[in-house]
Amino acid sequence: MTKLTIVANIIAKADKVELVKTELLKLIEITRAEAGCISYDLHQDNENPAHFMFYENWETRELWQTHMGNTHLEQYMAATEGAVEQFILNEMTQIA
Repeated sequence: MTKLTIVANIIAKADKVELVKTELLKLIEITRAEAGCISYDLHQDNENPAHFMFYENWETRELWQTHMGNTHLEQYMAATEGAVEQFILNEMTQIA
């Protein structure tokens, strides 16, 4: 079975960058401890501090979907409601 790579781009509203960043950082430790999580890395754009990107690798899509249903993600969504301008998630498979 091939691992699943997730690329999630989050664009915070200009006046909510620090709030979104704080809430995203809260996800790191708990997610890295989850079953199936190979890597869970958060990046911030050097030119646009409102742009965050998660680069994640999971053992299986099923384990990633379990992660997506966890309480800490619900808490993140509640805490950042109205603070995110754009959210784009891509499920990727490494081909080379």
